Amino acid sequence: MSYIIGIDGGGTKTHCLVTDFTGNILHECFGGPSNFLVQGIEPVSSTLFNLINSCTEKFKIHIEDIDIVLLGTTGAGRRTDAERLELGFADYLTKEKARLNLFRVESDARIALEGAFSGKPGSILIAGTGSIMFGKDAQDNIHRVGGFGRYLGDEGSGYMIGKKGLVAVSKEFDGRGQKTLISELLKEKFKIDSSEILITEIYKNNFDIASVAPIVIEAAEKNDEIAAKIIEDETDELLLHISTMQKKVNEKIMHLAFIGGIITHKNIYSDTLRKKIGEKLSDVIVKDAENSPAMGAVLMAKQILKI
Repeated sequence: MSYIIGIDGGGTKTHCLVTDFTGNILHECFGGPSNFLVQGIEPVSSTLFNLINSCTEKFKIHIEDIDIVLLGTTGAGRRTDAERLELGFADYLTKEKARLNLFRVESDARIALEGAFSGKPGSILIAGTGSIMFGKDAQDNIHRVGGFGRYLGDEGSGYMIGKKGLVAVSKEFDGRGQKTLISELLKEKFKIDSSEILITEIYKNNFDIASVAPIVIEAAEKNDEIAAKIIEDETDELLLHISTMQKKVNEKIMHLAFIGGIITHKNIYSDTLRKKIGEKLSDVIVKDAENSPAMGAVLMAKQILKI
C-alpha cells in the first residue's frame, strides 16, 4: 500500500493526516507547535519526526514506505525559508538514521487554499493575528494580496484591531481622546489602567497586541463609538483585499473562504464584513472551506507525485 502524509504546522499545534493515493484518510494525529521561525528548526524537526513515527507505528511500516510528506507551515512563504527547514529536517533524519523518500515544505496559506476548494479555483482571506489573501485562478496561477506584516500591512487583522484599540486607550489616558469602553475592558482583562502600565506592557513585557482585538469587538457590540469606528475601518480594508483579488483572478464569480478566528467566528466584525460583501461585491460568494489545511497538504503532495 502507498502512503501520503499531509501536515498543517501551526504556532500552537500540528495536524497530521495519513491518506492513501486516492485521498482516503487512514489516520489522524496531532503534535506540538511547529513554527520553525519561533521554535527553531531542531525542535520542529523533533515534532515532525515523532508524528511521522507515530504514523509508521500505527500501520507497522517503515518510514521508507511513505511516498511523500508535505508540511505547510508559518514562515515558509519564501522558498529560501522553506528550504532551510527541508535541509534541517534532512540533517535531523540523518542523525536518527532514517530516510524519507520525499519531504516538501510549503506555506500554511498555500495548503489552506488547496484544502478550502479541493484544488479548484477559489480564494481565501486569512485574518487572524495578521492578514493576507491568496487566490487561484482557472489556469492554476496563484495570486496574493497583502501579507506585508505588521510594519507595512496586516490591515483588518487582530493585530491592527488591537493596535487601534490601544491607541484609543492611550489617547483617553492622556486626555487627547474621548472615553471608550475599550479602556474599561482592558482594565478588567489585563489590569492595564494607566499610561505607565500600558507603556511598560507594550515596550518591556512584549504584550500581545492582537489579544486586544476581542475586547474591541466586544466594545463595538456594546455600541462603543470608538470601537465601532475601528470595526468599520478595518472591514473596509478587508473589503479592499477582496475586490483587489477579484481583479487578479478575473473570475465572473469568485468563491471565497474565511480563515482565522476573528472572521470565522460569529461576531460584529465578521457579520459586518459579510454584510459589506453582500452589498458591494455581489459576485463574490462566501462559503465554508471544503477541507482542512492538512488535507490541502495531501492534495499538494498528490500534485507533486502527479497522481
